Amino acid sequence: MLPTWRCALDSIWAALADEGTEGVELTRAGPRSASPASVGPSWPRRHPERDADEQARIAALVALAQGGDKEAFAQLYDVYVDTVFRYVLVRVANRALAEDLTSETFVRAMRRIDSFTWQGKDIAAWFVTIARNLIADHVKSARFRFEVATADMRDADERVDAPDTEVLTRLRDERLVAAIKALGPDQAECITLRFLQGLSLADTAKVLDKSEGAVKQLQLRATRALRKALQGVDL
Repeated sequence: MLPTWRCALDSIWAALADEGTEGVELTRAGPRSASPASVGPSWPRRHPERDADEQARIAALVALAQGGDKEAFAQLYDVYVDTVFRYVLVRVANRALAEDLTSETFVRAMRRIDSFTWQGKDIAAWFVTIARNLIADHVKSARFRFEVATADMRDADERVDAPDTEVLTRLRDERLVAAIKALGPDQAECITLRFLQGLSLADTAKVLDKSEGAVKQLQLRATRALRKALQGVDL
């Protein structure tokens, strides 16, 4: 299940606070209750590879879907729809349009499932690539634009209980979002895929059509740029 905005933003804050995170694998189970300022190198990463049993289940579902099993494809949809929707939403910042493009992504995926070649990697990258191409067609540009609608960040305040703390947290997160928007398109997309979508290094490389080494360097440059932009903010 895709993490909430709060958990996703916390993962970015944690990475910025930890000098050792650039270009490394992240894990999925980051604690919702942890304060970004309090986490360090020991903070659990949020994006692991799926475990062997889950990978086997996904592979079996893919095989069944390729054989025409609509229920198997429906189960793949359930697993990956949040990942695709979040990616589209940060591109277009319009919930209705994001819903339409997400639906079209899975319609195209269902029609083209036979073309997917299982290589032991998560099929998430394939779905996101279809969504990425749809967005490029829609906006007539392949350049990545990071957009976040304020209404879609409400859950980022879910754990805040004091009004003054809520204001400070919101302002802090707004600075982070603004800093990501100011990144170059490739850097912003790398941060989105790695931290907000939870894609592995290998899957991010597949979506961006780059080598894993290039993605590591892209993530390194992006996190350094964010640190520089957020100087004076308590990481």
